[in-house]
Amino acid sequence: MSHDALAKRNVLVLVGAQAILGAQMPMIFTIAGLAGNTLAPNQCWATLPITCTVIGSMLTATPISAFMQKYGRRAGFVVGAMGGALGAAIGAYGLSTASFALFCLGAFITGIYMSAQGFYRFAAADTASDEFRPKAISWVMAGGLLSAVVGPQIVKVTADGMAVPFLGTYLAVIALNLVGVFLFAGLKIPKPKAPVEGAPLGRSRAELVRTPVIAVAMICATVSYALMNLVMTSSPLAVVGCGFKTANAADVVTAHVLAMYAPSFFTGHIIARFGVERVIALGLTILAAAGAVAMAGVQLENFFIALVLLGIGWNFGFIGATTMLTAAQRPEERGRLQGLNDLVVFGGVTMASFSSGGLMNCSGGSVQQGWQLVNMAMLPFLVLAGGALIWLWLRPRDVRA
Repeated sequence: MSHDALAKRNVLVLVGAQAILGAQMPMIFTIAGLAGNTLAPNQCWATLPITCTVIGSMLTATPISAFMQKYGRRAGFVVGAMGGALGAAIGAYGLSTASFALFCLGAFITGIYMSAQGFYRFAAADTASDEFRPKAISWVMAGGLLSAVVGPQIVKVTADGMAVPFLGTYLAVIALNLVGVFLFAGLKIPKPKAPVEGAPLGRSRAELVRTPVIAVAMICATVSYALMNLVMTSSPLAVVGCGFKTANAADVVTAHVLAMYAPSFFTGHIIARFGVERVIALGLTILAAAGAVAMAGVQLENFFIALVLLGIGWNFGFIGATTMLTAAQRPEERGRLQGLNDLVVFGGVTMASFSSGGLMNCSGGSVQQGWQLVNMAMLPFLVLAGGALIWLWLRPRDVRA
């Protein structure tokens, strides 16, 4: 099998995993805050379950990366899926017993799946040529299109299907993970070779973060993902708090996740044609536009337009930053760099999701004021990422890497 033929086969498997297993993430992000609102002793903690999921992802990013470096991608992805099933099972038990602590524990363990899913994009690049790599990454991300449709539709069917609200949704998440495990049998990515004496060890973590192109890629990836999470986490609470229904919130999340992944069919082509820096800059600009639309009003169309722009901005910013990062890594430091990157990215996402509930429920006198504050909080971080990108542009190319 040729090099790119193997890469395309792996991409097909990863697209399926993104579509099936990935459906649980829009499901969880749609209902976890709403469920938390009913279970939490204080409404300021409503989004704490989502924060717990992100913390779980952040803390397991480096161990999962090291595990994959030793045992291969397939083993790591199976561990992730089993973590997703276990987390959903504990979350379901927490719902059935009205235990906020158990619900948060289940959410934390779900972070194992979220962390493993984050490596789908890196796995797509493992066997791809330099020319095919941006397309491979973007195609795998495009697999989220089906998850964007399937996940929220499952929420609509299951959210009120049992006596305990949302319990049916968590049972569906368990089923998705158990079915999805079998997909990884078709993944053919060689295990990394064990280091031999005298082989290059690559740069240390300190040296990696001091490398300009890597530092900027990590900043832009973190800002893109964290701001997307900041606004998306609060959006179901804002939609329902403004008088709309849970089904409307699910539809908004569907539109958002579709916008996150639909551009992936051509993001790789755009990067190849116009350059990764320009695509990241475009993503940051669209994220700013999303905040502006959200602050302009709380009609249902404002929620839809803002969340669609938020998804597109995330796509260009995050895929662009991922492409920049993978182009800068050396084979011997792949596991070290990717684990470090996702630790930083999900550290930022943790802060964003934790802040989201507080800004939404406890920083303004009304839902509308809280929603305004959530979107205003985007500005300083967009300035940070934009400034870092400009700084990289101004540096000579021979001193970037």
